[in-house]
Amino acid sequence: MYVTVEQAVSAPATDTDAVVRELRDRTEILDALHRFGLGQDLKDKELFASAFAADAELDFRPAAAKWGGRPPLMSGRDSIVTLILDSFTGRVDTTHQVTNPRIAVDGDTARLTALVEAQHLLTADHDTFALLKNPYDVDLVRDGERWVIRRMRIDNAWYTGDPTAIFGG
Repeated sequence: MYVTVEQAVSAPATDTDAVVRELRDRTEILDALHRFGLGQDLKDKELFASAFAADAELDFRPAAAKWGGRPPLMSGRDSIVTLILDSFTGRVDTTHQVTNPRIAVDGDTARLTALVEAQHLLTADHDTFALLKNPYDVDLVRDGERWVIRRMRIDNAWYTGDPTAIFGG
């Protein structure tokens, strides 16, 4: 489920071109997750959408189950973008921080594991909030020079605050 390989770069150190290609891929892979987070934080529909493949799947159910939430499995880039941004814009302020990324590249596909701390505050009342620490398990595909998320599964390690006020029950 999570990326647990014992080293970061698999290309032989003696093959400079291969190392540079792999490092570029790793940067672009991580950038997909950064576009996901910052797109939400800025409520930037184009940036947020650029993180996903057209047939993307986002599964927030494992995280929500920790507080009794029952969100749907989200499928399709346009549906994911609309559902998330419409539910947050004008109602919830967010900030996302990505840490501990681990990446495994296999040709035109990749896996990404990361911890994401997400702070959600009601716009009208910042005393109502949910701070979540979530392990992410992400499958990505190459899309030209960039990488996009094909499948994202979000679990929850811990939270504080009131997630039901942000996400519903």
